[in-house]
Amino acid sequence: MLKVTVIGASGKVGQSAAYAISRIPSITEIVLFGREGNEESLDGLKWDFTDAFAAVGRRIKVVSGADPSLIRDSDMVIITSGAPRHTGQDRIDLAKGNAKIIANYAKMVAENAPDTILFVVTNPVDIMTAVALKYSGFPPSRVFGLGTHLDSMRLKSFIAQHFKVHVSEVHTRIIGEHGDTMVPLWSATTIGGIQLKNLPEFKTFTGEEMIDWVKAAGHYIIERSGATIYGPGEAIATLARTVLGNENRILSVTAYIRCEVHDIGDVCIGVPAMLNRKGVFPIPIRISPEEVEDFQASVEKIRRVTDEVFDYLENEGF
Repeated sequence: MLKVTVIGASGKVGQSAAYAISRIPSITEIVLFGREGNEESLDGLKWDFTDAFAAVGRRIKVVSGADPSLIRDSDMVIITSGAPRHTGQDRIDLAKGNAKIIANYAKMVAENAPDTILFVVTNPVDIMTAVALKYSGFPPSRVFGLGTHLDSMRLKSFIAQHFKVHVSEVHTRIIGEHGDTMVPLWSATTIGGIQLKNLPEFKTFTGEEMIDWVKAAGHYIIERSGATIYGPGEAIATLARTVLGNENRILSVTAYIRCEVHDIGDVCIGVPAMLNRKGVFPIPIRISPEEVEDFQASVEKIRRVTDEVFDYLENEGF
């Protein structure tokens, strides 16, 4: 008996996420929330969802609108609102404009659903998660972002293709920025429990090329189809299911860290974290010296831009 609100539900990612989330059996109510003036579009989407649920025999209450009271008693609120990234545009370029949107929604969520778990999707997600954390006033465990989860899944798929194994046999993850300074943890990558370097196919393995493709994947999809939709939607639903289902899985998401990764912290960034019904909890890890150096650089970049965004919001009267 769970209620989930998707803010920005009329957008492509919001729609995809909301529909993917509807397949979680324990969810009985979905709120399709958007800005004032967008009610008709949301209402149309509500009835489209209702028809789809009838077709598959699912009984889910669907509510839509722009009234903040609609989100009350939500077990999870997912924010997908914000300006979309365009071809050739860096995620960081979006930061200041989207920060105002996230700050306003974070305040609204705290006022109307003070006990919810807040899940941020809007890019640049590491910085937007920090904004949501600050302006909601929630404890760090109840605010997290999509982070490097989808990046990690992309890398997992590429490795599986190279080694010609089922994707479930590959265990890998990416930490750091959801962007150009992301850090693949090759030291923690295995296939069937075996380190990559101990497999025959490792001789032709091109890790750098794979990471370059992971970094470019979003741009590539946007250039050709206009937006990334289904990948993010399913990734969002996976994380929602993991949290709301109290699964205690360790996945790579954006979370506030203190000292869990080699005493590097005081920033919201992609890290391995335990996900359950209480929220998101970063896991202390040790990685190779080269990975530590790269992660430190990623943290410094995100911290710098986050500070710039906070100064901007303060000057704007937030």
